[in-house]
Amino acid sequence: MQRRNFLKTGSLAGLSLTTLVTASCKQSSADTKTAGNNSFTDDFELNEATIADLQKKMEAGTHTSRSITELYLKRIEAIDKNGPKLSAVIELNKNALDMADNMDKERKAKRLRGPLHGIPVLIKDNIDTGDNMHTTAGSLALSDNFAKQDAFIVHKLRQAGAVILGKTNLSEWANFRSEHSTSGWSSRGLQTKCPYVLDRNPSGSSAGSGAAAAANLCAIAIGTETNGSIVSPASVNGLVGIKPTVGLWSRSGIIPISKTQDTAGPMARTVKDAAILLGALAGTDTADDATLKSKPEKDYTKYLNVDGLKGKRLGLEKLDNLPSATKKLLDNAIAILKKQGAEIVEVDLDTRLNPIGNAEFKVLLYEFKDGLNRYLSKANSKVKTLADVIAFNKQHEEKAMPFFKQDTLELAQTKGDLNSKEYVEALAKITTLSRQGIDGLLKENKLDALIAPTNGFAVCIDLINGDYDNGFSFSGPAAMAGYPHITVPMGSWHDLPMGISFVGTAWEEGKLISLAYAYEQASKKRVAPNFKANLFA
Repeated sequence: MQRRNFLKTGSLAGLSLTTLVTASCKQSSADTKTAGNNSFTDDFELNEATIADLQKKMEAGTHTSRSITELYLKRIEAIDKNGPKLSAVIELNKNALDMADNMDKERKAKRLRGPLHGIPVLIKDNIDTGDNMHTTAGSLALSDNFAKQDAFIVHKLRQAGAVILGKTNLSEWANFRSEHSTSGWSSRGLQTKCPYVLDRNPSGSSAGSGAAAAANLCAIAIGTETNGSIVSPASVNGLVGIKPTVGLWSRSGIIPISKTQDTAGPMARTVKDAAILLGALAGTDTADDATLKSKPEKDYTKYLNVDGLKGKRLGLEKLDNLPSATKKLLDNAIAILKKQGAEIVEVDLDTRLNPIGNAEFKVLLYEFKDGLNRYLSKANSKVKTLADVIAFNKQHEEKAMPFFKQDTLELAQTKGDLNSKEYVEALAKITTLSRQGIDGLLKENKLDALIAPTNGFAVCIDLINGDYDNGFSFSGPAAMAGYPHITVPMGSWHDLPMGISFVGTAWEEGKLISLAYAYEQASKKRVAPNFKANLFA
């Protein structure tokens, strides 16, 4: 969850950038003191390797799933725990090599499960795994929680033959703990760093998944989003991120914020890899009613069309007072889109969504309390309610709340049930206005998708003052509507990446993938990180 996206307003929250994004950062805690090593040389054998690249290596016999898994585990040790010390991985899977060995045995017996067979994956630590790994949402309060069974999407991941390397750090409680939080920090995993510029914030709440995939600690990663938590860290970390239509991927077995907005999704270095993962984990789940209305497809790679922009009409969100760096990247992206055959039409979604105000935040407070109490009541932990979490944090304040408190948790605790008038009215407001806003613009202008910069550049890590605004975010509309959203690298400024967003109506993942892939192939803006200590290193 991008806290700033809903605390300010349900709209696009002022589409302009501050000049603070280029400021020099200062380390603000002991766990960020060892951030930089300017002499670090990155010669990792699997840098920028795609799923197809890894499959070719295994098919040729030059590598096995075990040898690839070993390389990624050594990479995590070198990059995440030592060297640049990203702190992106919160826990390793003790069974990873055994999983890889099993996939190698199946390959030798010519029993291949599909494109993910033997491919190492990292998943966010709010997703249940019924094994030796914890599921904590980054909270010390849940440090005793070993899930009884896999989340539905983890079960699908195992069925597809993927190797689960471990779990990634996140903004604690998916950034729904405090108005003054720092993205990418959790009491269990501490502060994750941006691999491009190490004193910068990798954005949240899927900070660990974003930093890990960007830094080549895994082939692909899984994040979760309520509002911005996949697309924002994907944008800031130079990745492709897909927030699916709510219901395309099951949410059962995922620590919740919102039953109306939550979804997990792929975070990868290419559109193709993200599309492969999207199809592998899509499916109906009787434990998640939203999936019963879904329209999943097994293979989204069929939409990978280099000519996917020809004859398409794209609605560019009206952007006022953009600073020169952002405008330059956007102008370049628009030129590429036009060269590939797309027509660009300026639209104004912000005005249509402005009446939403703070209604989204009200909805999330109610749904978080309801959903978390339901999850905890069945969890394998001593903590059974939101009230228990709040009490635990107070009892262990020195370790659980050394920088910011839990005002958002406490506010959620004051709310009633989902029959409350305030909740029902707020939900109707955000759902109606967001869906009418997006669908109305698409229909009235005969558009194939809406586009805009995904968000601003990475901000400085500041555990004392908390996050500051990086200017804007385009995550809110699709998040509130429950609609699909894809971000693709648009370019960088001073080594800080920024993505461009493609948003459509429900179940249009295929169309968006086609647009995003055509743009990606024409632009090639993905660049591997250099682990700079700061902007001036």
